[in-house]
Amino acid sequence: MLAALAWLFVLGGAGMNAMPGMAGPPLSAVVLMWWLMMGAMMLPSAAPAILLYARVRETRSDHSRIGQSWVFMAGYALAWLLFSLLAAAAQRSITGSSMALHDRRAAGIVMVVAGLYQLSPVKEACLSQCRSPAQFISRHWRAGWTGALRLGLLHGAYCVGCCWLLMALLFVGGIMNLLWIAGLTIVVAIEKLAPLGRLIGRAAGVALIAWGTVAIGGY
Repeated sequence: MLAALAWLFVLGGAGMNAMPGMAGPPLSAVVLMWWLMMGAMMLPSAAPAILLYARVRETRSDHSRIGQSWVFMAGYALAWLLFSLLAAAAQRSITGSSMALHDRRAAGIVMVVAGLYQLSPVKEACLSQCRSPAQFISRHWRAGWTGALRLGLLHGAYCVGCCWLLMALLFVGGIMNLLWIAGLTIVVAIEKLAPLGRLIGRAAGVALIAWGTVAIGGY
């Protein structure tokens, strides 16, 4: 439901209609746009971990000592809020009030870097945590609401580490380009949930390197 509400916000323009007399929306609106857009894109693929945490809490005899599921999810959302603050600041410094990079070579460089990251050991390490929620929860489990918040924040941090350069591709296709948003959401979901997700993610990395190289060369 939260993901659906976030998608409605994105489909409605994410509040990016600049007020009369303003060069662009205020920074707080840009941060909110990024945060809810990240919720729309990331919550579906995070659902297995959130629901598994809820199931573990239900089956434990000492469930009263375990933080509720919304605390775990709040920690996850907090990680993406911190990312959204950085993304909004980057948008202001790189593109100003624009929603995309207009320099073809700069866009190509972003694609090549994102493609290389797709093939990196750091990406693989973060993706492994996201693809194995049961192992992640058992390894990092702590009791109490602080433990639940910490667990959600840590899981969110791994997801940010896994996907932050994919999210940077929004600067290439346009931050409010719905086709890019939907496409990246599908790629993230496949990487995390599909049996061949790792292979498909690497194939996407190779494609990004090739596409970015063509853009840099001006072909």
